[in-house]
Amino acid sequence: MQREEKQLEMFLDNSLIKLNDLKKAIGQMIQKIEMEHERINWPQFLDNFALISGHLAGLSKQLALEYTPQISRLTVLPLFLSPDVDEHLVQITEGRLPVFAAECVPDYLRTKPDPTMESRMNLHEAKANALTNETAAKQVAQYTKIVSHVSDLISKARDEWEIESMNRNAQMPTYSQADTHTLVKAVGMGTNLAVTGGPVGNMLIPPGPRMPGPVQMSSVSPNLPQMGKLPSSIKTNIKSASLHPYR
Repeated sequence: MQREEKQLEMFLDNSLIKLNDLKKAIGQMIQKIEMEHERINWPQFLDNFALISGHLAGLSKQLALEYTPQISRLTVLPLFLSPDVDEHLVQITEGRLPVFAAECVPDYLRTKPDPTMESRMNLHEAKANALTNETAAKQVAQYTKIVSHVSDLISKARDEWEIESMNRNAQMPTYSQADTHTLVKAVGMGTNLAVTGGPVGNMLIPPGPRMPGPVQMSSVSPNLPQMGKLPSSIKTNIKSASLHPYR
């Protein structure tokens, strides 16, 4: 009897160590997602799943050992129920369970699944048992084909992306960074731009005193009206428009 108790105690201690390692790995992964989600290197982040999988495999291996006591044969009974807050319980559960009362005992010490989940599980098991071997083999082959097709699509897209990235890195640039900066400075701030003289006909003569001299008058066709004299119709319109209706 003492040997079995000692063996059970050693098993529980080892299991607690592995569970704490698993909990620590999961906590670090969650913390990295919450605090460093903007700068996470996702390929390296996937290594956390491999680490968690290793912890789970180690725990499963320990549970499957021959000398491991059959925990399923043991009965867990609550020794003390109280509606008051238990500080020791808060400490060992890290604040997850402050009170060990009659309301929460069935949830934490449940030896059977929830009735709703148990009924759904039985329904799925009945469906699985009703399938014939031929139908099951066809479904497995169909699912395998779909998964293989999706895997091929992902692999093809990854190869194309890698080839495109390599070609993009190996391609020579078709622009000059220095010329781009010079052009931006010239357009935005006018750097290195100089005013050049245009044709003589386009130059403006600044106002000022003019030298006296003969003025050459251009010949005007007699058929064209003089520019300084308005037609009579326009004069009439302007005069009538200038009269105020109340005068």
